[in-house]
Amino acid sequence: MNTQVFREYDIRGVVGEDLSEEFVTGLALAVGAYWADRGVKRVALGMDARLSSPLFKDILTGGITASGIDVVDIGLAPTPVMYYALFRLGLDGGIAITGSHNPPDNNGFKVALGKTTIHGDEIQKIRAYMEQGTRRHGAGKAGAYDIIPEYIDDILGRIHRPLRRLKVVVDPGNGVGGKPAMAVCEGLGMDASGICLEPDGRFPNHHPDPTIPEGVAMLTAEVVRTKADIGIGLDGDADRLGVVDAKGRVIYGDMITAILARAILKERPGEKIIGEVKCSKALFDEIKRAGGIPIMGKVGHSLMKARLMEEQAALAGEMSGHIFFADRWYGFDDGIYAAARLLEVLAKAGDPQAVFDRLPRMVNTPEIRLDCPDEIKFSVVERFTKYARGRYQDCLDIDGVRFEDGGSWGLVRPSNTQPVIVLRFEAADAGKLEKIKSEAMEKLEEIIRTMQ
Repeated sequence: MNTQVFREYDIRGVVGEDLSEEFVTGLALAVGAYWADRGVKRVALGMDARLSSPLFKDILTGGITASGIDVVDIGLAPTPVMYYALFRLGLDGGIAITGSHNPPDNNGFKVALGKTTIHGDEIQKIRAYMEQGTRRHGAGKAGAYDIIPEYIDDILGRIHRPLRRLKVVVDPGNGVGGKPAMAVCEGLGMDASGICLEPDGRFPNHHPDPTIPEGVAMLTAEVVRTKADIGIGLDGDADRLGVVDAKGRVIYGDMITAILARAILKERPGEKIIGEVKCSKALFDEIKRAGGIPIMGKVGHSLMKARLMEEQAALAGEMSGHIFFADRWYGFDDGIYAAARLLEVLAKAGDPQAVFDRLPRMVNTPEIRLDCPDEIKFSVVERFTKYARGRYQDCLDIDGVRFEDGGSWGLVRPSNTQPVIVLRFEAADAGKLEKIKSEAMEKLEEIIRTMQ
């Protein structure tokens, strides 16, 4: 068993290598035992469109019911729909089978206990159950329930009307978000069209990640071609939102969060809004300017959800497009609901494009993913952090290290989902950006060479 698949906030690996039928069978029984020991009686089970997901769902259903727990099968559904089922069906937990934004040969499992996903030590407890062969025995039942129509209606019922009719292009990247996202856009009265709508676990058109250039290239071209007001991109399981404005510019999650925060703070001044360490300084400045309280947290959907509840904040957002609403929603990350709230803001504006044009313009990089083996990536970042403390003015090490040099800042952190180190840089001008970026990357590459 490759223990590296038990990550900070989910369980994820390569199908056929890390995730064999034998592995998933053991995982099903381990999760069943973990849940049974915590009083869980009934859970949701959903899956994305990956080719391995149906088999994995069958294996999980067998192992979980054999542990004495009932399974509510919600079928092919976005991960947020599994979260939604926890609130609406009175369930005790759930699993979304999904590889999220990772390549087609990957898959994984997001596990919920109660109404939120587990992370950190709790995921390691499942690993321990699996390694020890811990089992619980019972005779649970399995049944299917189509909750997506209720989910769509709930979203539509929470959006304030009337709304101007906008021209919208939707690109779910052949993931599972296409049909519900189109239904929501049409239900809001938008002039909506879509590309890559059919679920296809091979992802034949492009990589299912709306935060990288490859993931939004088709969407950008379609927005420009059709002269649309906005392009909405979703990742493979639709818990992340990517946006392209009418000028064909990609709007990353931190700036989407800034727009949404301004709207919330008009109605609820003084609320807390959470960003993470990859987010632009401009996000935190915008929150302050709009009368809110900015908080910086760790990266990770489970960690952000936990921080949202801990702080009783109204909104949280990640640069990667995970956006969490406690305002008029349930607190989980949901690309489709976040898109609906963004459409509400744009459709009520005098000039929708001006909402994007008013965003602060910093010079920054997107996420940079530097290949680094899982076995050494945490140690590499630890060494870089020691270097940064001696080199830069201010260092914040709540998640990797975020460091400042005058008005510029950089971030170096190990990915919790891939064998990479994630970097981001921001500065007042291109020259300063290149300086802090090249200096940090050269040092990182030197550290990696010495450790391999």
